[in-house]
Amino acid sequence: MHITVFEYGYIACDKQAEGEMGASCISSDAFHYLREVCLGAAESDLSRCLSLTKRHGVELLQVKNYVGVIFTPGGECIEVLPKVGRHFNNTDNAPDYARQVLLMMLSHLGSFRHIASHPASVASQKMPLLEVFISQFLHSVNVLIKRGLKSDYVAQQDNLAFQKGKLLVAQQLRHNQVNKHKFYVEYDEFLINRPANRLIKSALVAIASQTRMAANQKLLRELLFAFADVPVSPAIKQDVQSLKLDRSMTDYVSPLAWVKMILDGISPLAMKGQAEALSLLFPMEAVFESYVASVLSTQLPEGSLLTTQAQTEYLVTHKKRRQFQLKPDLVLTMREGSQTVMDTKWKLLDVDAYHYGLSQSDLYQMFAYGHKYLHGSGSLFLIYPAHSRFNQPIECSFDFSETLRLWVVPFVIDLDGKSRVIWPSHNRLQVS
Repeated sequence: MHITVFEYGYIACDKQAEGEMGASCISSDAFHYLREVCLGAAESDLSRCLSLTKRHGVELLQVKNYVGVIFTPGGECIEVLPKVGRHFNNTDNAPDYARQVLLMMLSHLGSFRHIASHPASVASQKMPLLEVFISQFLHSVNVLIKRGLKSDYVAQQDNLAFQKGKLLVAQQLRHNQVNKHKFYVEYDEFLINRPANRLIKSALVAIASQTRMAANQKLLRELLFAFADVPVSPAIKQDVQSLKLDRSMTDYVSPLAWVKMILDGISPLAMKGQAEALSLLFPMEAVFESYVASVLSTQLPEGSLLTTQAQTEYLVTHKKRRQFQLKPDLVLTMREGSQTVMDTKWKLLDVDAYHYGLSQSDLYQMFAYGHKYLHGSGSLFLIYPAHSRFNQPIECSFDFSETLRLWVVPFVIDLDGKSRVIWPSHNRLQVS
């Protein structure tokens, strides 16, 4: 069973809630499992992604600001998509649009840059996110196999009928006092059984029970056959630590990036001896921030510098010690030395709402940035995702003083590679 829900959407096991409240319906067993996660597993990553609530006497689970996939012990898959999809004009295509937006943004997110950024086939195949991730991982392994798996010298110990490598005297005396014709030796053998290959095999085995697509299942069987002589990793952490990706291992970079995500992300969440759930979830604030920074870095004028997560200023000094570090998302330093502070917010503004839907705490935060980073003089920008009800900058600035002004601007997420900030016409940054 597979359901799709947008950020901050509701999940229920009551058909009445599905019709009256727009909740997505899952089985009773799956709902009670996730409910138990919310109530009792504070140490679980999944408990940070869901909250339990009640509306009109009906218990509901609300998805928070995480997107990706959640598996339940019964095999039900919950696909959580970015909320921008809810504002897509064509409701039927909204999940496909949101899915492609997420994949494009993830391709700019640090260690997830190996995700293909041209998911044109996703919409036509109606492929859920988990199958997209599995498909891309399998194809990266397939490319690796076509170019050839790498072997390495691995230390072996054995009792042989001939001497090879180094004789282990203690073991020789222990094992071969009678069998004088044998030699207990240690030697190096050029084997395919090396950490990188063991980790890939482990990831292939891990996803074998998760994929439901026939094409993925077929390719997975072929890849497992190619790895038939490679055992699964007996100690994943140790194998990860022992990885050595030199120039001869460039073909392994993409598969191993997926492997680390699979073995860490699609991992069991312990439920105190009960059944296990699976998840692969991404915090949308971090995804959006990384995407905006990546796009802006390609559009800024020559000689300027974009710093992410600046950490040079603190809110106060107490007993000669600086405290409460201030970390704006983006600080732009122009060639002549002037600076602009920008912060990204993954929230859908509404220009017709009270105060446009802006948070007072966000303005306090920008006020602190302006005084500490800009010394009370300059321009600040709050960047929100653009949508049908917020597609132009708020016309007037929010003035903290005559010299310190805050502008609220939309960021257009464009699948054709034209993503950009729409700057105020009278306060436009000089970007290409």
